[in-house]
Amino acid sequence: MGSCHETGPKLIRCKAAVCRVPGEPLVFEEVVVAPPKAFEVRIKVICTSLCHTDVSYWRSKEFASSILGHETVGIVESVGEGAEEVAVGDKVVPMFQPNCRKCGPCRSEKNNLCDAVQARSFGMPRDGTSRITDAAGASLTNLFGISSFSEYTVVDVASIVKVDPKMPPDRVCPLSCGISTGLGAAWRVADVEAGSSVVIFGLGAVGLAVAEGARLRGAAKIIGVDLNPNKILIGKKFGITDFINPKEIGEKPVNEIVKELTNCGADYSFECIGLTSTMNEAFRSSKNGGKTIILGLDVQGSLCINTQELLFGKTIVGSILGGTKVKVDIPIFIKKYLDKELQLDEFITHQIGFDEINKAFDLLNAGECIRCIIWMDK
Repeated sequence: MGSCHETGPKLIRCKAAVCRVPGEPLVFEEVVVAPPKAFEVRIKVICTSLCHTDVSYWRSKEFASSILGHETVGIVESVGEGAEEVAVGDKVVPMFQPNCRKCGPCRSEKNNLCDAVQARSFGMPRDGTSRITDAAGASLTNLFGISSFSEYTVVDVASIVKVDPKMPPDRVCPLSCGISTGLGAAWRVADVEAGSSVVIFGLGAVGLAVAEGARLRGAAKIIGVDLNPNKILIGKKFGITDFINPKEIGEKPVNEIVKELTNCGADYSFECIGLTSTMNEAFRSSKNGGKTIILGLDVQGSLCINTQELLFGKTIVGSILGGTKVKVDIPIFIKKYLDKELQLDEFITHQIGFDEINKAFDLLNAGECIRCIIWMDK
C-alpha cells in the first residue's frame, strides 16, 4: 500500500468509509492518505469502534464529505520530524485530547487541557487541515484529527499513546474515548472515595465506565438512571447497586428517589446523556456539599439551577475526556486491565468486519450494544 523509502514516506491509497450524505449509510471509497508532517504519525488502523459522538456528527448537515471515527488502535507506519517518541511498528492508541507533556496545563494536575496542541473537532490540531483526500483530490473533513474509519490515517504525536504489546487491540480500542471519559471522571474529576454514594444519569459506555471507576474506588452505593430496563443486568456487572427507570416511577422526580436511597443526596452525580433536563436533575440529586460532573453535551439548552444551593457547597463541573491526561492515565488503565483489576471485556458486545460498518450504526441507534469493534482486516 505504501512504505518508507530513502526519500521518506509516500502517499498511501487505501479504503475508507466516507460520510457523503448526513444520516445515510457510509460509502466505501478509495482515498489517499498523505505522509505525516512534522510532529505527526501515520498509522495502519487495526480496529476501530463507534462512539455516540460519531453518530452525532454523522447526523449533522455540516459534516458531509467526511471520515468519522476516533476510537481506535493501530500500528505506526511512518513518523514525521519531531515525532520520535514512537517508532515504526509500535502499537498506539490515538486520543482526541492532546497531551504534549511540556506546557503548563500538561505539567499541572489541575486539568488536561493542553495549551501547546489544542484539540479541534475538525482537522489536524496544529493547522486545522486534513491529511486525507478522495480519488478526485478533494479534501475529506477530518474528525478530531483522527478519522479512524480509514485503513490508514495520520495523527498528531501529542495525541498518540504507546500501548503495551500484550494489550489486545479490541480491549484498548474503546479506551480511546468513551471508557476513558468515564474512568477519568470518576478518578480525576470527582476523585470518588471509598464509602461514598454515586448517581449516574445514562448507562451507555461512558456511564458504565463511571460506575466501573466508582466501583474500583470503593463507592458504597452506585445508582444508575436509565430508560432501558436491559441496563439493570448490565449495570450490575460494573457495580450498580440500585437502578431507577424514570418511566416506572410515576410523577415522582428522580432526585427524590436518589435522596431516599442516599440520605439527602449523592456525594457525586454524573450526567452522561447530554440533555439539560437531566443535567438539572443530576444537580438536584446531589447533596449539600456534593459534586455534579457534566459529561454530556447539549448545544442548545442551558442549566437552570437554584443558586441558593450553591451557598451550601454544591458544585457543578464539566470536563473533556473526563479529565484524563492521556499519556499518564492510559498506561495506568492498561496496566490495571492486564492485572485483572479493571473490567474492559464487558464493554464489548459486538465485533464485525470493516465492510459491515453501517451495521454498527444500526446496533448503537437501537440501543443493542455498548461498544461494537470494527476490524479492518476481517
